[in-house]
Amino acid sequence: MRLHTLKNVPGAVHRKKRVGCGEGGGHGKTSTRGGKGQSARSGSSIRPGFEGGQMPLYRKLPHRGFNNYEYRTSYAVINVGDLARLDAAISEVNAEVLAKAGLVRPGIKTLKILGDGEISRALKVTAQKFTGSAKAKLEKAGGQAITA
Repeated sequence: MRLHTLKNVPGAVHRKKRVGCGEGGGHGKTSTRGGKGQSARSGSSIRPGFEGGQMPLYRKLPHRGFNNYEYRTSYAVINVGDLARLDAAISEVNAEVLAKAGLVRPGIKTLKILGDGEISRALKVTAQKFTGSAKAKLEKAGGQAITA
């Protein structure tokens, strides 16, 4: 099999629908718009959900509840094991240091430290939140977990 010998399966390729090209084109006269009426006119568009003046379904159904999406606080998460891989010269860790190391995106304000992984050196870590296991591992290694 070679690329120049490949062919489509019969029926896979359809000809383009050419509307308004007369009766012989197969889409003549009304050009697939049906007969008369609002949707047959040029420039007409009926917004989604419009039911011709009848009360639309989206207004009939009850809207209940609260969605916290736009008010949520999102945290950049870092594991203790990731902190252990930082340069040995670093003793104090915060969001700026992690951004320079490429572990979080630059401009991150809220940071949460998770307890996955092991750490053996003392680090002074400043973040907005710590899990219990992360705090315990940092303090066991002789470091500090400072909540900003």
